[in-house]
Amino acid sequence: MTDPVLEDDEFESVLAYLKESRGFDFTGYKRSSLRRRVLRRMNQVGVDNYVDYIDQLQVNADEFAALFNTILINVTGFFRDPDAWEFLREHVIPALLAERSPEEPIRVWSAGCAGGQEAYSLAIAFADAIGVEAFRQRVKIYATDVDEEALTQARHAAYTSAEVEGLPEAKLEQYFELQGSRYCFRKDLRRSVIFGRNDLVQDAPISRIDLLVCRNTLMYFNAETQTKILERFHFALATRGLLFLGKAEMLLSHTRIFEPLDLKRRVFRKVAGTPSGYSHFVTPGVPTRRAIDVSGLEELRESAFSASPVAQVVVTADEIVALVNQQAEIAFGLSDRDVGRSLWDLDVSYRPVALRPYVEQARLERRSLRIKDVEWRRAGDVAWYEVHVNPLVDRDKSLLGVSVVFHDVSWARQLLTELEHSNRQLESAYEELQSTNEELETTNEELQSTVEELETTNEELQSTNEELETMNEELQSTNDELQTINDALRDRSLELDELNDFLESVLTSIQAGIIVVDAEMRIKAWNRGAEDLWGVRREEAEGAHLLNLDIGLPLTELRPTVRDALAEPDFHAELNLNAVNRRGRSATVRLVCSSLLAANGQSQGALLLMEEVRQTP
Repeated sequence: MTDPVLEDDEFESVLAYLKESRGFDFTGYKRSSLRRRVLRRMNQVGVDNYVDYIDQLQVNADEFAALFNTILINVTGFFRDPDAWEFLREHVIPALLAERSPEEPIRVWSAGCAGGQEAYSLAIAFADAIGVEAFRQRVKIYATDVDEEALTQARHAAYTSAEVEGLPEAKLEQYFELQGSRYCFRKDLRRSVIFGRNDLVQDAPISRIDLLVCRNTLMYFNAETQTKILERFHFALATRGLLFLGKAEMLLSHTRIFEPLDLKRRVFRKVAGTPSGYSHFVTPGVPTRRAIDVSGLEELRESAFSASPVAQVVVTADEIVALVNQQAEIAFGLSDRDVGRSLWDLDVSYRPVALRPYVEQARLERRSLRIKDVEWRRAGDVAWYEVHVNPLVDRDKSLLGVSVVFHDVSWARQLLTELEHSNRQLESAYEELQSTNEELETTNEELQSTVEELETTNEELQSTNEELETMNEELQSTNDELQTINDALRDRSLELDELNDFLESVLTSIQAGIIVVDAEMRIKAWNRGAEDLWGVRREEAEGAHLLNLDIGLPLTELRPTVRDALAEPDFHAELNLNAVNRRGRSATVRLVCSSLLAANGQSQGALLLMEEVRQTP
């Protein structure tokens, strides 16, 4: 079983090799979809591990282009996702035009334009909105991609009938010219569309853009890279510029830089920078209280101070502890014995926070100070305070003392922590939802690409099937011809058998011995008369050399005659030879030798006719 960690390292080594050797950085892409595309290409070339695939990339220069095309799924079309484009044409473009003067130029950026259909869709939409002449004068559409092969196709602006299938017939006639079998975008409008290579991760963005269209491109990148690209998009857009994304890209976690104009159609507006500075609030003057004659006022004040719900310590101008309320006694272990002591002799002066610099600053500057996020750990518990240091002055602005108030904000801190945790969970859920949506869209893109490949394969298989059917018909025709030839050969064979039977019958019926030899004097025919005359069976004689037969015929005397018959087509001779027949008796044999003529009149052998001469008593 393969070690997942080792496999991940090997996969990363493929990405590192592509970055080092080809200068393209895939590390910002989502690993799940990126790994699927690489594995798919590896299966196509028959490689089962990443190390061998790096070797394949090193030895085959064309493999990088094939891998590049596999990773960058260039699935696009004219006005893809019609509902979103209809919203763009009816609401977004009119609003964009209304915010600008009739002469003001309009800059549009199509990022990840693939084969150019999206850029030309934008051109058609703007030309419909402001007219062809105004479009040529005002609109510039910058279309970028990282795939040079796709950019080359886009620059040609020529599409098949299948690629423009979604366009109405009226739009085809208005904006395209049919050249051969391809529809070419109008040249006068084509000049307003500028194509160029741009890596959204590494290259600088195009600036001062009024409408930025980047549909179903961000979903291939991980969250960190998406954030980086969106910040570049924010920089690229002009004030109140618009961002048009694909249906897989929700942008829920980037509301600080983009606000949704229509979340369903994925249209967003650039959020301007937050104004610097602070709001100033002026506290209205408090009317001077008239003197109130209340008996026991000092005791009332002392009780109110002691019962205050927040811990409070008051020191004199000489930094001597003057007052300590009940909450301070409970929280910091103070008591009545600490009243009259120097603040700096008490633990509360440095725990939970060092008070000296703040008390000194309040005394000197005569202004209130606030110390946030003060943590106090005691007996295993954690408390959070917000400390207020307030100078106490009389009507003559002379310093009476300093009040140190400890506001317990533990509950607020806990709520804030829970809120931050909830926000992180919510943001994580948003990101997971967006990632899942992007993964789904990526899978849909891959499935669509696979379907298109299968359709192409099906067309090829259908074409191959038609060729096989044609070949089958040709083979059937050839088979019929061969059958006819076979029937003719059968008839000829029957005729030949009949002819051989007839020839055999003729040879058998002749009483005289007949020997037929070829040009090399090998016996081709030996009839029954020759068997009776010389005692040699037909099977033994046929195929043997005439002069090698052991018979009673004087072959040395016969040789010159046979040679003459082989050499001269019109040769004919008759001889009487003394021989010994098969019974061993001396006999006179009358032999007639003539040439065996071929169809062209040339000699192809010799015919020997032999008959024993009967002696008269």
